[in-house]
Amino acid sequence: RAGHAGSCSLEFDLATNLVGQPLVRQQVMKGLREFLENPNPVKPLVMSFHGSTGTGKTYVSSMLIRYLFQKGLQSPYVHHFSPIVHFPHAELIEQYKESLKHWIQGNLTKCGRSAFLFDEMDKMHPGLIDVIIPFLGPSWVVYGTNYRKAIFIFISNAGGEQINNMTLALWRAHKDREEITLQDLEPAISKAVFENPQSGFWKSGIINERLIDFVVPFLPLKHHHVKQCIISELVQQGLEVRPGVVQEVADSIPYFPEEEKLFSSTGCKTVGSRISFFF
Repeated sequence: RAGHAGSCSLEFDLATNLVGQPLVRQQVMKGLREFLENPNPVKPLVMSFHGSTGTGKTYVSSMLIRYLFQKGLQSPYVHHFSPIVHFPHAELIEQYKESLKHWIQGNLTKCGRSAFLFDEMDKMHPGLIDVIIPFLGPSWVVYGTNYRKAIFIFISNAGGEQINNMTLALWRAHKDREEITLQDLEPAISKAVFENPQSGFWKSGIINERLIDFVVPFLPLKHHHVKQCIISELVQQGLEVRPGVVQEVADSIPYFPEEEKLFSSTGCKTVGSRISFFF
């Protein structure tokens, strides 16, 4: 079953392996700790991860799942959805809604401490989001199931551009990214994600009913963060860490804005594949 012996080791893992995301570390640990220490939570834990490509959203969610469940993403209590894979056809939406509802319901009946990961939440059909909503709130029993120990993680690139712009603006105002607070970013994320008619979250009751407990912003990564990713990738592949190679791989990645070239356009995403060119 699910075990969470790892919350201190999760903190250690986030501190050592997650590059350049102090806000994420703080939000995730706060959310998880409060939730796991509470024997009778009022509602499931709902976290929404936002940020551009390669900033660590999927990485953090799999790290989190690994600590909660012995088999990690392979655990029978962990359910991973991607709209493009699982709900590709708009005309089958009614069918998808029905099966998603039964799937969540059935699995919560089996194990109250289940985790549900939704990738690319911004591409989710609003009808599907409506199906998830009853499971997220504080009502005690839904469809005859007690489900308040469940964990829902939403992942999306939505808001990434706004987070990047905000980080850039703060950098220009001489505020280091380590000093950026959630308050600095929340209005921008809110505007991009929750008030944007193009976003699946828009108009869904998730926002009006305040069902998201933690909005977790992933900041764009700077040159030195990319270098850290390259070093850990080399170590993982059992390759020699040569400063020249680290520098070359880091330089081969596109950065923005055009003039300052401060932040990696792809985060650490392409690091693994780029390394192979140099060996």
